Amino acid sequence: MFTIDAHLDLSMNALEWNRDLRQPLAEINKREAGMKDKPDRGNATVSFAELRRGNIGLVVATQIARFVAPENPLPGWHSPEQAWAQTQGQLAWYRAMEKCGEMAQISSLPDLEAHIRLWAQAPSEAEHPIGYILSLEGADSIVSIEYLQTAYDSGLRALGPAHYGPGRYAQGTDATGKLAPGGYALLAEMERLNIILDATHLCDDSFWDALDHFNGHVWASHNNCRALVNHNRQFSDEQIKELISRGAVIGAALDAWMMVPGWQRGISKPQSMNCSLEVMVDHIDHICQLAGNAEHVGIGSDLDGAFGREQCPFDLESIADLSKLPDLFANRGYKQQDIENMMHGNWLRFLRKAWAKS
Repeated sequence: MFTIDAHLDLSMNALEWNRDLRQPLAEINKREAGMKDKPDRGNATVSFAELRRGNIGLVVATQIARFVAPENPLPGWHSPEQAWAQTQGQLAWYRAMEKCGEMAQISSLPDLEAHIRLWAQAPSEAEHPIGYILSLEGADSIVSIEYLQTAYDSGLRALGPAHYGPGRYAQGTDATGKLAPGGYALLAEMERLNIILDATHLCDDSFWDALDHFNGHVWASHNNCRALVNHNRQFSDEQIKELISRGAVIGAALDAWMMVPGWQRGISKPQSMNCSLEVMVDHIDHICQLAGNAEHVGIGSDLDGAFGREQCPFDLESIADLSKLPDLFANRGYKQQDIENMMHGNWLRFLRKAWAKS
C-alpha cells in the first residue's frame, strides 16, 4: 500500500552520520561496523531502496540545526548564523539527490497530485523518485523573521518552532514556558506564507500559547500518547483533542522510549520490553478512540532519528516493514478505507486542504 511517512531526518543522516542513502542498507551498516561515535552505528533502517521496497513514496524530510546559548548543555551551534548555514548544507544535499533522480521536492498541490499519479504507475517495478516535503525541526536557524521568506522560497512548507530544550522562538521537550517574544512574529509570518505549524516537540506551555496565536494549518508530524507513556514529549489527551478539533493529523513515532514506558536508553532491548509494531498501533488506536474515527492519525516514524534497530520495534528490520501495518490494523477491526487513510489518505487530505489556495 502506498505510504506516507511524515518525519524522516534524511539530510541529518547524510551529513552528520555520513550515510549515503543511495547504497543498500546492508552496505550502510557494514561500513559502520565498529564505529562508536553515534548510538545507532550499524543499526540503520532507512535507505532509498528500503523506502521504495516499502512503497513509501512521499515523506516529510527535515532540516535541523539547534542554536545553544552558553549555559545550554545540549549539542548545537553557537550562533543562529551557524545553524542557518547547517540547514543550507542540508538543503544542498536534497538538491543533489534531486539532480541524480533519487528525490523530488513537493511544494505545491500540482506537485503533489503529479507525484501521486506517478507512484500509482507500477510502483514496485519503477525507480520513482522519493517525494519530499521540506520541514524545519526547530526554528533556531531562522536568524531573523526575514529569513523565513528565503526558506519558503527554497521549498520549506512545515516548521516546528522548537526541538529539545529552550529555543530562540519557543520552548521544546523537557523545557517549560510560553513562546519567546520572537515566536509570535514567527507564527504570524508562517501564517502569511501558509507554512504548516508542526506542534511536535512544543512543551505544554508553548503548545497552548502557539495554538492560541496561530490560525493556519497545524499537524504533529511525530508524536505519541502521554496516556500510554507518561512523559512531556508525548501529547496529553487534552492536547490530542485540541489538535483533532483543529483538523490536525498526528504521526505515530517508532522511537522505543516514546512507545513503551520505562525504556532506558542504551540499556533496554526491544524484545525484552515487548516493543513491537503492535505498540505503535496501540498509540494510533488511542488517538482514534479519542477522535471517534481514523481521520487524524498517520505515520511519522522518525526512524534513524539518532536511533536505529537497537531502539525501535523488534519486528522492524528496515523502514520497508511499515508495510506490515495494514494487516495489524485489519486485525484490530479497522476497515479498508480507514487503513488507507492511516497509511496515506489522512496526510493527503490535510495537504490538499492546506495547499488548496497556494
